[in-house]
Amino acid sequence: MTFEEYAFARTAALVRLARLLTGDEHRAEDLVQDVLAKAYARWGRISRIDQPEAYVRRMLVNANRSWWRRGSRREICTPAVSDRVGGVDEAAGVVERDTLWRLVRALPTRQRTVIVLRYYEDLDDTAIAEIVGCSTGTVRTHARRALQALRKHQEAPTPARTGGI
Repeated sequence: MTFEEYAFARTAALVRLARLLTGDEHRAEDLVQDVLAKAYARWGRISRIDQPEAYVRRMLVNANRSWWRRGSRREICTPAVSDRVGGVDEAAGVVERDTLWRLVRALPTRQRTVIVLRYYEDLDDTAIAEIVGCSTGTVRTHARRALQALRKHQEAPTPARTGGI
């Protein structure tokens, strides 16, 4: 597979993953662009390994981690306001998803990364351990602690809510 084919096929999925890791759509796009530029320079070597997708995901996770270390986190992000005309009131669903993602974004970086890779990317412990660079036991520990923190902060169900996480 050429780099162009890979980038065309996987960019949207990488941006979704980055957005979940960063919590910011614009920073996610920048992060994916940086990672794909680095992957392009190394594509001859990356394309020959067994799982180039896992390698690029790991590059993305590491790039996100590096961003936090650089001190760029001093940027102030504001939520984008989007006015849409529609007949369906999606406010309750939006509020519930927003509350959940605020809780996920509040998790420590490693826990958030494990949760996103496990429940959004649907990866197993071995794949997550390879991407994050730790043992499978550490992945399970991060997942357990993250889920405990989310359950602790989950608000009590109200009649308007239609389900859990």
